[in-house]
Amino acid sequence: MKLFRISVSVVSLAALFALGACTNAPVNTSDSGSSYPQSNIYPGYGVVQSIELVPQANTGIGASTVIGGVVGGLLGNQVGQGDGKTAATVLGAAGGAYAGHELEKRKQQQAPSAYKITVRMNDGAHQTWTQNTSDDLRVGDRVKIENGTAQRY
Repeated sequence: MKLFRISVSVVSLAALFALGACTNAPVNTSDSGSSYPQSNIYPGYGVVQSIELVPQANTGIGASTVIGGVVGGLLGNQVGQGDGKTAATVLGAAGGAYAGHELEKRKQQQAPSAYKITVRMNDGAHQTWTQNTSDDLRVGDRVKIENGTAQRY
């Protein structure tokens, strides 16, 4: 019965961390090795209105946090007996999650900034997306948007 209660605690904690990892990712249409998912940027012609250097968006709780929590919980479960074992499991899961989260933050801080590009299309509409490189674009450049990237023409 006690093993069941500990298992439920560990699984519940892992589920909580996994649900925290569900976030909306930033919008992007870059095919140039960007880590952003594709979105609905439409092909066409326009003029670059702005290019901003922006920090990479924080994606919340990542896989490192979840894995750290599960591993910490499993290691904590190996220590002690009775209520001490339960406490060690919970503390191990919390400590592992914290360590995993800190590693994830360091990894994100080392990530380079991204470029937020806004283009005024010939029909008057504006399109904005984020990509890893500016591809030598400058404000005022006439561009053709194909495959989610702007190219001068």
